[in-house]
Amino acid sequence: MAPLTPPVARKQPLTRLHHGDEFVDDYEWLRDKENPDVLAHLSAENDYTEQQNAHLAVLRDSIFDEIKNRTLETDLSVPVREGDWWYYTRTLEGKQYGIHARAPIAAPDDWTPPVLEAGQPITGEQVLLDDNIEAEGTEFYSLGSFDVSADATLLAYAVDTEGDERYTLRIRDLATGADLADVVENTAPGATFSPDARFIFYPTVDESWRPDTIWRHRVGTPASDDVVVFTEPDERYWIGVGLTRSRKYLEIGIGSSITSESLLLDASTPEGEFSVVWPRVEGVEYSVEHAVVAGTDRLLITHNANGENFELVEVALDAPTDPERQHTILAHSHEVRLESVDAFATHLSIEYRRDALSRVAVITLAPAQVGSGWPYSEPLELPFDEPLFAVGTGGNPEFDQPTLRVGFTSFVTPSTVYDYVVATGELRQLKQQPVLGGYDSSLYGQRREWAVAPDGTRVPISLVYRLDADGDATPGSTGTSTSTGTTAPAAASAAEHPAPAPKPLVLYGYGSYEASIDPYFSVARLSLLDRGVVFAIAHVRGGGELGRWWYENGKTLTKRNTFSDFIASARHLIEIGETTPELLVAQGGSAGGLLMGAVANDAPELFAGILAQVPFVDALTSILDPSLPLTVIEWDEWGDPLHDPEVYAYMKSYSPYENVHAGIRYPRILAVTSLNDTRVLYVEPAKWVAKLREAGAPALLKIEMSAGHGGVSGRYERWKETAYEYAWVLDVLGLAD
Repeated sequence: MAPLTPPVARKQPLTRLHHGDEFVDDYEWLRDKENPDVLAHLSAENDYTEQQNAHLAVLRDSIFDEIKNRTLETDLSVPVREGDWWYYTRTLEGKQYGIHARAPIAAPDDWTPPVLEAGQPITGEQVLLDDNIEAEGTEFYSLGSFDVSADATLLAYAVDTEGDERYTLRIRDLATGADLADVVENTAPGATFSPDARFIFYPTVDESWRPDTIWRHRVGTPASDDVVVFTEPDERYWIGVGLTRSRKYLEIGIGSSITSESLLLDASTPEGEFSVVWPRVEGVEYSVEHAVVAGTDRLLITHNANGENFELVEVALDAPTDPERQHTILAHSHEVRLESVDAFATHLSIEYRRDALSRVAVITLAPAQVGSGWPYSEPLELPFDEPLFAVGTGGNPEFDQPTLRVGFTSFVTPSTVYDYVVATGELRQLKQQPVLGGYDSSLYGQRREWAVAPDGTRVPISLVYRLDADGDATPGSTGTSTSTGTTAPAAASAAEHPAPAPKPLVLYGYGSYEASIDPYFSVARLSLLDRGVVFAIAHVRGGGELGRWWYENGKTLTKRNTFSDFIASARHLIEIGETTPELLVAQGGSAGGLLMGAVANDAPELFAGILAQVPFVDALTSILDPSLPLTVIEWDEWGDPLHDPEVYAYMKSYSPYENVHAGIRYPRILAVTSLNDTRVLYVEPAKWVAKLREAGAPALLKIEMSAGHGGVSGRYERWKETAYEYAWVLDVLGLAD
């Protein structure tokens, strides 16, 4: 095939005027994905990208094979008890998707999950849903809702086959395996049975794809008879519905980026009216747990009304707003960000963050016969001895369970599942993610560095690498060293140990929505590490790693801190000799893709390449248009440039698309997106790449024509996508041979 020339999008000027500022947008016409010219241009971009990367085909195949060969393809998840069944998911070699199944418990007091072996028959197994069968004949498949009724006879499930996050809800009779006639189109994820299994509560969305309405569906009736239970008119808020762990209350959760509200309904009267727990107050967020403490029903509320890092209080069930009947269980702390609380019959589990790491603790509850007195013990933190890690709870649906299911991982430790026995303090390891091919964690190290931002803020960076590629580390080391980012420690270190040669490095960043990017194990990442690449995460402001203030100082009119933190992290890694600009690739997706676009404009000289996944790079255009999906909701995160000239000017100063200029010498850029993405529309990277190419940048666009915000579906397709991106990264780093 003859070499293709880079696609050149035609210019069709459209003038945008806001607050006296005029911006001419030459490529807004690419927004119409029904336009044959748009589809032809996107196809040309794909063809050009494929030809430019054709020399990487063998490497892509090698990386795919490495991921596949390290993965136990036929495997089972650790069973989770719910009612009289153990629920789990199986995967089979050669199959793209999971198989959801269950097996009966041995006895009412059976809380030890059975050890299931891949390929071995499972006594009493019942397959509930085989995603491979459901996905037949589709190019994309995503399972949304998945809820089994309390009597274990019905399954509510919802499927998206386009990638646009529009799910069709169905009900399956688990005795026969046949679906009922009930079909509800265009739902959002999160369908929930009432405890009596007569009703399903589910959310739907408005024209901007905001979950705004909760419906009640009577099982066995047409969707046209469904009843609206609640509608949220304020476009800043999302809503969802669920059942408390005690199964005593149905709850509607309402929330924006800065404000929340909860409504409860006694689940024994599912046709009743929901009532507000705490009326919403602008800027106050809270979540509610129903608990039974010392024999009394109570509500536990985690809130930030008295401090940005949240506190935990108990309130009276019949008078939740009465301050005289409110008691503090965990007070606000500037050092600890309280994230969530789960209530069980005998204990509470607490998830929080301290020192930029996630933590889990347990509070035991006094039994009912104790009578008066403080019924809550001091929190007991579960200990883990690695310098960097992530820990959290999950798979704990039963109110009466005596154990707490906990997940643990780090850069070097595969995902590990534990049951914590509350009565004894025993932490039982149930399973660790298998890594085939002789994985040896002692060959890899992890450590924390600290960069210094322009305003003096210290920014944590987490790194993982092969120890035999790191000149000052030896196999078996835990890699616990840190740096303050000042010159003195670096000089002392250099005096003690000769500086290792700079290494190829991938620096990942996100920094929005208070999302914390914690250290985690990745089978696929081994294909980079084993080629001598260091992987690092810059924990920039806008995330939640260091508490609520870390988030508040990286949003709205402080958003630029996110970008300067990432740039400072890159500079720090270069200054300490960890890498060089020629050996450094930046990576980020979605809001992290905005970060990629901003640093491409602000500090292109620091990077050899930038991998931008579903990048939010036309941010100002999107946030100015309240008719686009999710825009109004986003105003609490980014500000409202439509009505506020200060916000408009600030966003225009950093929005990647508006700030592409011919005078900038850009690094190599690969933008990856999906045609059916409803969160970051494909048009954003399409316009960005067109403008980058006009400015002379070596930019490529890869667009999946049948996928959504999360990319392609099916594990083998995801591995292929990862292999594609990693091969490009290795090519940029000069390691493709």
